[in-house]
Amino acid sequence: MHKIAVNNISVYAHHGCWDEEAIIGGEYSVDVEMTTDFTIAAETDELSGTIDYVVVKEIVYREMAIRSKLIEHVALRIVSALKKEIPAIEKVLVRVTKYNAPMGGQVESVSVEIEL
Repeated sequence: MHKIAVNNISVYAHHGCWDEEAIIGGEYSVDVEMTTDFTIAAETDELSGTIDYVVVKEIVYREMAIRSKLIEHVALRIVSALKKEIPAIEKVLVRVTKYNAPMGGQVESVSVEIEL
């Protein structure tokens, strides 16, 4: 099996439990690691034999645009959409990182991971 990683997909979104977060929004990043078989692409140099990174990015952007209170919920939506829409994915890990979460102190970021 092979792995493909699309790292640090930067997104501005409006997730969070506080009303201000819905209005102001914040910076997020999403990492996606997929297990697949890209033997055909490696041998033929053809995109049709692998996962299109642009499609992965578009799914992430679409799901990040839907407001949620929790990044855990967003991560599950992204994983589910990737598995449903890209049949070549055998296993996927998604990490959603929220920067400058309002926690009353200096915390650079918080992250959640889901692997299916």
